[in-house]
Amino acid sequence: MPDDPPLPLPLFLLLAAAAAAAAVLILLLLLSRTAWLAARRLPTLSGKRIVLLIAHPDDEAMFFAPTVLGLTRPERGNHVKILCLSAGDAEGLGPTRKRELVKSGLALGLKAEDDVFVVDTPSRDCEEGKGLLLTLAARDFPDSMTTTWDAHKISALLCSAFAPQPTGPETDNHPTTTDHSTANHHTTAAAAAAANIDVLITFDGRGVSAHPNHISLYHGARAFQAALAGRLRKRSPVDLYTLRTVGVLRKYSGCVDVLATTLAARWRGQAAHKHENKENTENKGKKENRRADAGEPPRSLVFTNQILGKGPRLSTAWAAMTTAHRSQMVWFRYLWLGFSRYMLVNDLLLEEVAAAADGE
Repeated sequence: MPDDPPLPLPLFLLLAAAAAAAAVLILLLLLSRTAWLAARRLPTLSGKRIVLLIAHPDDEAMFFAPTVLGLTRPERGNHVKILCLSAGDAEGLGPTRKRELVKSGLALGLKAEDDVFVVDTPSRDCEEGKGLLLTLAARDFPDSMTTTWDAHKISALLCSAFAPQPTGPETDNHPTTTDHSTANHHTTAAAAAAANIDVLITFDGRGVSAHPNHISLYHGARAFQAALAGRLRKRSPVDLYTLRTVGVLRKYSGCVDVLATTLAARWRGQAAHKHENKENTENKGKKENRRADAGEPPRSLVFTNQILGKGPRLSTAWAAMTTAHRSQMVWFRYLWLGFSRYMLVNDLLLEEVAAAADGE
């Protein structure tokens, strides 16, 4: 009986390519799923008033999509808002990009259009019509690859919007009573009234892409933290988390870096837990030496998107960019969507900021 003729070379290559593509897809799905399951065991935020501070419309989708999708999940009970310090008007598309930002924010899970603020006019209402004004003009924060924004102006804007200076005798933050329970009550109440948000999230000191506007937000947010801590003479009641910048290879490694990031976070968390347990054992009865305080914010946060599954989806992040920010979809942004790890994973670090000295 004659042997079957060999497959034509083009058909063989096509089948081999299909098999390789299927294997890669299965591997990516496994990596994504494993990373998401690992991330579920990491600390998160619940019941918080959160503001994402960005420089340009599309930052929320290109860089922070895993974070926003993770924090806006209904079971978390958070209220997430976006504050964008420019309309991205470098090419004259400001009004269009503002509308795109609102559409993207809603796609990523924000509750309402009013949860998106853009600094684009000399003065505008900021917080639920309560008269808190963003009084800085758009000229203070131009969309520019060569301009560094003033950190003190960013801090002033954040203070006016989210930590307005109280007035009146009832706002004295330094009770003179010797009754410690009364003093503690006054201090707690003052801290609670000092800010109308709980968490601020922005870029780190390298800005992910080294954009000077991104880096300016980091310094401005830290100045805000320092000013608030200095005003209260204690740790700021607003926790500041920054998005970690990674090197070029990791930045474009997609799913591969997702698993590495989540497993590293798990390892760090377990190591920190063991260290805290050891400290608590060695310093038994010394409460001041214990990190594991019920009110202590997590030192780091990791959020991931799944390729498939019930959790936050990569497809949602893609849609927020491709369908909302259509004016920005040039060819290289498709490469970003396909290969950037920031579409799949965000790791955030808690910033420790000392109080500003008087006069700063």
